[in-house]
Amino acid sequence: MFEIKRYERLTENIFLADIYSPRVAKVCLPGQFVICRTGEDGERIPLTVCDYEREKGTVTVVVQEIGASTLKMGRLREGDRLTDFVGPLGKPSELTETPLEELKKKKIVFVAGGVGTAPVYPQMKWLAERGVRADAVIGAKTASLVILEEEIAKVAGRLTVATDDGSRGEKGLVTDALKKLVGEGNRYDLCVAIGPVVMMKFVSLLTAELGIPTVVSMNPIMVDGTGMCGACRLTVGGKIRFACVDGPEFDGHEVDFDETMKRQRLYRTEEGRAYLKAKEGQTHHGGCGLCGKEE
Repeated sequence: MFEIKRYERLTENIFLADIYSPRVAKVCLPGQFVICRTGEDGERIPLTVCDYEREKGTVTVVVQEIGASTLKMGRLREGDRLTDFVGPLGKPSELTETPLEELKKKKIVFVAGGVGTAPVYPQMKWLAERGVRADAVIGAKTASLVILEEEIAKVAGRLTVATDDGSRGEKGLVTDALKKLVGEGNRYDLCVAIGPVVMMKFVSLLTAELGIPTVVSMNPIMVDGTGMCGACRLTVGGKIRFACVDGPEFDGHEVDFDETMKRQRLYRTEEGRAYLKAKEGQTHHGGCGLCGKEE
């Protein structure tokens, strides 16, 4: 069983937890995710790694209560235990595989929306530990929903906070803040955008106009976490991919966001899931990441 070593409520429906899992903590990297369950009959919950401490054997996750399973997990406290905590899953951020000398030459900006701030933090922390300070834009609807601002500020070169209502930082969307940064003369070699799918879509549209290569993390569309359910099927550069086994990171300028959002809507109902399975046939799920795919 996997003990909760620390529990912190970040907002009304978002909480942070440090989970004791030495094996996962020993090998996980920014960009990867885990799957947890709160009981033998519990639903599988994919969660992005927010942080980790290898010496203590803990992995930090940030959870938004959006369903029965995450609500049940939110009722746990320090000393309680999870039934399962499996990982690390998915591919690490491409930044962790880029030569350090090359990274030091890049000007990078991270754009995060809502809970997307959680997976942005470990990537920025990993870079800062290696002497690379990236800029960051974090956004939310209102001030009470801004998370991890202090943590991001400690590892960022420059931090901009944007809220829809202007109650914290600049008023407007993250795309407005990014456009302003570029307008002030900042030039970026890479943008990493993580947040709601619609947010990543519009960030990618903007960066395409600005000529900034962009990476997006498609973790919001994962359900099963192993490629078997078909929920995270998406089209990238005209090819079928699965966020949980082929990603979760992809080229934001090649993701078909409109198709992805349409599939998300259909997948919410039993009838919609049956329709997608019948329509997509053998390409409906990814299995090991190689099954049912044609190049």
